Order: sequence, then C-alpha cells, then structure tokens
Amino acid sequence: MFNRKKLSIAVVSVALTLVSTLSFALPTPEKAAPEKASQEKGLEIFKEVKQRDIGWTDSTADMLMILRNKQGQESTREIKIKSLELLDDGDKSLTIFNKPIDVKGTAFLSFSHPVGADDQWLYLPALKRVKRISSRNKSGPFMGSEFAFEDLSSFELEKYSYNYLGDEKTNGLDSFKIEQFPADENSGYTRRIVWIDKKEYRFQKIDFYDRKNSLLKSLTYLNYEQYLGKYWRSQSMQMVNHQNGKSTELKWDNYAFKTGLQDSDFNRNSLKRRR
Repeated sequence: MFNRKKLSIAVVSVALTLVSTLSFALPTPEKAAPEKASQEKGLEIFKEVKQRDIGWTDSTADMLMILRNKQGQESTREIKIKSLELLDDGDKSLTIFNKPIDVKGTAFLSFSHPVGADDQWLYLPALKRVKRISSRNKSGPFMGSEFAFEDLSSFELEKYSYNYLGDEKTNGLDSFKIEQFPADENSGYTRRIVWIDKKEYRFQKIDFYDRKNSLLKSLTYLNYEQYLGKYWRSQSMQMVNHQNGKSTELKWDNYAFKTGLQDSDFNRNSLKRRR
C-alpha cells in the first residue's frame, strides 16, 4: 500500500539536498564582491592614467618606424605626427610619411571616439584618393607594420571594461597588472593585459590576445621623458608579433607641445595636400 508519510519525507530530503548543493554551487555575495572590486580598481587605475595626461592641448613629433622581418632584415620609414587633444571627444591625429620614396606623401587621419567606432582615413598618393578605413578592417596591419589600425587610436576609458589582476614588476618598475576587454565588437582582440607603473601611471607593456584568445603580440614602452614638467612620452615603442616572428619599433624625437594646431589642421578633405 502506498505510504504518503514516506513519500513526504523523501520529498523533503531531496529538497534539502538540492538546497545544500546549490548553496555550494552558487556564488555568495561575499565571493562575488572581489570580482566587482577588481573591476572597479582596474577602472580607477586607468582613470588616473587619463587624468595625469590632460591638458597638453596639441603636439608634433618626428618618428622612425623600423620594420623587421623574421630574419631580422630591416626597412625604415620617416614619419611626422601631429595630434590634437579634445576634452569632449577622443583625440585627433595626423600621420604623414616622408621617406622612403615609395610611401612619401601617404597620410593617415584618425578621429578617436570614446563611444562607437573611430573615424579613420588613409591617403594613398599612388591612387590619388582618400580611402576610408572600415570599422570591420581596423584589425588589419597599418602600412605593413605589426601595429593594427585600432592600435593607433587614442586611449579612451569607455573603449574597454577592466579587471585588476594584481601587482607585478615590469621594466624594473613596480606595476599594476590590468586586463582590458574591448567594447568594440569589431576589435581584433579578445582582451589586452596592460602593465602600468605605480609611481607615474605610465604604460609599460601591453599583451594583445587574438580572437582565439591566443597571445598575438606584445608592445613594450621604453625610455620615457617628461615634457612641460608633467607629460610623459615613451621615446621607443617595440611591438613584437609572437605568431609570425616580425616586429616593429617606433622611435620618437623632437616632441613639441602647445604649438597652435587647430581643428582645421585635421581635415580629411585636405589629406592629399599634407606635407
């Protein structure tokens, strides 16, 4: 004969077992808190990075781009960089190639934005036309280098979410180690791991992970110099591609700030007239 009392006891026993199991399986508020705290700390560190670099207004600089293949063979390009700081939007930059002859006159214009895709154009003198860079193609290589188009955008807080991973010494300096996740669905990266030195809040190293979450390349910042008593700029940036064995080094020189550049100096319609 069916025993209702035994059935009731069995149901209660199963229910208690499920509650006990779920208590271990689901995160408690105490366990979830550190994850939220690490996200907030990562964001706060990058807010400080941004805050310390506000007010430079505009800048110009000369740059050598050194391309190295897997065998170590080199080719060098001479470039002029102009930048304009915008406090209500992302920064603007103009990159002009002066040497060698096969790239002379090539110009790249970038308008960064905190939210949404950046606007980027490339003038190719051989074609005598301005080409707009599609948001879907920004993970492609910039002028044969190991830098992608999206690497040339100015740093904006809203472009990423953050996760503080801990402290670690990098380039001989005590540094914060933070994970960044791109907000742009067309990014060529699943994430970046960034090291920021604790004293001056400067980028020291970035590891880039591709869409398969494999380490793709690393960018190291070297030989910082300070300008106007406040603004730090790396004199050498070395990007190494771990998957193809190639590398690109950027050597910076002749920095100048507050030179009087205006918004009209960053006009896509006049790209082909830039020298």
